[in-house]
Formats: sequence, C-alpha cells, structure tokens
Amino acid sequence: MFKEFKEFIMRGNMLDMAVAVIIGGAFGAIINSLVNNILMPLIGLALGGSADFSNAFIVLKDAPPVDGVVPKVPETLAEAQEAGFTCLGYGAFISAIITFLIMAVCLFLVVKAFNKAKSIRKKEEEEAAPTTKKCPFCKSEIDIEATRCPHCTSELPEEEPAAE
Repeated sequence: MFKEFKEFIMRGNMLDMAVAVIIGGAFGAIINSLVNNILMPLIGLALGGSADFSNAFIVLKDAPPVDGVVPKVPETLAEAQEAGFTCLGYGAFISAIITFLIMAVCLFLVVKAFNKAKSIRKKEEEEAAPTTKKCPFCKSEIDIEATRCPHCTSELPEEEPAAE
C-alpha cells in the first residue's frame, strides 16, 4: 500500500497540481493585499470617504429589547450581530466581488502574456529555413537541394533564390 501511495504521489501531474495550488494560494494573498491595501483606499479617496465595505449592512430585525428599551444600531456589523440584530451584511459580499474581479483580470493578463510569449517562440521556430520542397510533377516531398525527384525521376527546374 505504501508503494502504491508513493507511485500516486510521485506522478508528474500530481506534483504539477500541488505546485499550482501553492502558487495559486500565494497569488491569492498578493491579490488580496493589492485590493485591501492599495485599491480600496484609492476607491475610498475617489468616493470621498472610506471604501471599507465590510461593515456595510442592513438591519432586517431589531435586537430584542433590554429592560424594555430597543438597543441602538451599532456602527459595525460585528457589534450589531453581537447585540442580537439580524443583519444582511452586503458589504463583505461587495468586497469579495471586487477581489474576484481584480483577481480574474490579473489572471487574464498573466495568461495573455504567457500566450504572447509562447506565440513569439513558436514564430521563431517556424521561421527556420525549410529543408524540403514538393516535386512539381508527382507532388512528393523531396530534399530542398535535389535536382532530380527520387520518386518520379523527373528533372527538377532550377529555382531562383527568393528575393529578400
């Protein structure tokens, strides 16, 4: 059983997946820091206040009265929930959506850059000089330097070098 487990763990795709999960977690931490420490303060500055949506909530049901007096609605969601108010905390949801959208844009840009680099590399490989050509008579593929087709034995016309 240990041997099978070792084979399972040492598979190439399993290791790739483990690395991807670890890198993904680190990438998520970077994006969360970007959103919370850089973008949200800028959004707050643009809106003329704080962009801390985490404490944005709507009271759905007041807290039970204490000694016949209904408590005043607190400033933060945590305090309101602790006091017994039933709240709809939409602010945390808005923050999660903003974080998700920014992470999606960042991942899109990373994948786009990777694909661009991959296509540039592919073009460089494709631009290598051809080593074969087609026989104009039998359409077989032959060496580029051949003067006679080895398949149909036709004498090949002399090709002029391509102008650059």
